Amino acid sequence: MYLPPCSPSDCSEEVMSCQFNPSGTLLAVGLTRGTIQIYSLANGNCVHSLKDNQTAANQLPVTAIRFLPGRQDSQGDLLLATYAGGQVKFWHISTQTCVRTLSEGRQTLTVAISPSGGQFLTAGSTDDINVYDTDTATCVSVCQPSSSHKLMDGHRSRIFGLAFHPTNEESFISGGWDNTVQFWNTGEKHSLGKISGPHVCGDSLDIDPQTNQILIGSWRKEENLQVWDYNARQKIQTVPNDFRGPSRIYSSRWLGAGHMIAAGSDINMCRVIDRSTLMTRGCLVDLPGGVYSLDVSCSAAQSTPLIAVTSSQSVFLLRPTEGLLP
Repeated sequence: MYLPPCSPSDCSEEVMSCQFNPSGTLLAVGLTRGTIQIYSLANGNCVHSLKDNQTAANQLPVTAIRFLPGRQDSQGDLLLATYAGGQVKFWHISTQTCVRTLSEGRQTLTVAISPSGGQFLTAGSTDDINVYDTDTATCVSVCQPSSSHKLMDGHRSRIFGLAFHPTNEESFISGGWDNTVQFWNTGEKHSLGKISGPHVCGDSLDIDPQTNQILIGSWRKEENLQVWDYNARQKIQTVPNDFRGPSRIYSSRWLGAGHMIAAGSDINMCRVIDRSTLMTRGCLVDLPGGVYSLDVSCSAAQSTPLIAVTSSQSVFLLRPTEGLLP
C-alpha cells in the first residue's frame, strides 16, 4: 500500500486546520489570517469563502473547524470554527454567513462536538474547558482543575486537544502542554482521572469506539505516538518511529479497523501505520512545511477512505491504493 497524492490544492496562505463534511463532498480549510475556504471534492474548486468584518480585521488564525453532525438542511451545512482571537463562530456555508459569534476572552485553540451534536466543548490558553449547548450557544458548565495545586484534577497549562467518546454524550478527554490527558464528564467540574506522559500540541486524540483504545500523538521526537486503554487508563504500546527519522506529532487518527495515521513537523511527514505490526505502510515525507492538521473521510459513498493533509499553503488529498477499508 502506498499513498499517492492527488494534485494539492494551493491556498493563498498557510493552512492551520481542515475537516471533511459528513457526506464527504466538501473539505473546509482554515487559514492563518482568519478565512475558511470550502472546497468541492468533485472538482477541487474553492466554492465558498467564509469571513466577516471581524475576522478580516483581526487577521488571526482559524484554530479548529468542525461540521455540526445531523444538522444539515436544504440550505447547506453548518460549520463551527474557533479562532486565536477567542471567537467561536457558527457559519452557514451556502450563504457564506456567520449566524452567531461567541467571544471567550482567551485564545481558543480547539473544539469538539458531542456525537449527537447537542453539545460542544472549547479550550485554549486557559485551563478551563467550556461546555456549550449547541441550540442556544450558551455555556452550561465549565470543567476546570481545583484550586489546590496538590491535585491534578484538570489541566495546568494550554489545552490543544479535545475528543468526545464516540458513543457517549457526556464523556470526553483533553490534552495539552502539561503532559497529561484528562478524563472528564460534562456534568462534573473536575476531571475523573488522568494519564501522565503525552505532550499534546494539536488535534491528536482519537478514541476507537470498538476497542475503547485511545490514539495519542505527542509533539516530541521519542514516544510520540502511543495507544492507551480508555477504561483502564493504561498504556498498551508505543509506536516506533519510522526508519526515516522521528516526527513531532501534531495530528493523529485511527484509520479503519487496521491502521492509524499520524503527521507532524521536523521531517514534515505523514504516515499510515499498520495497527498489528506497527510498521509504516505508506508515507509522505519532506512536505513543504509541518503538518498541523489532517482529517479522514469514510462516507458511505466512498469505497476507500479519503485523507486530507495540510502542509504550508497546500492541502494534499490522499487515497490508499489497497487494503485500507474502514
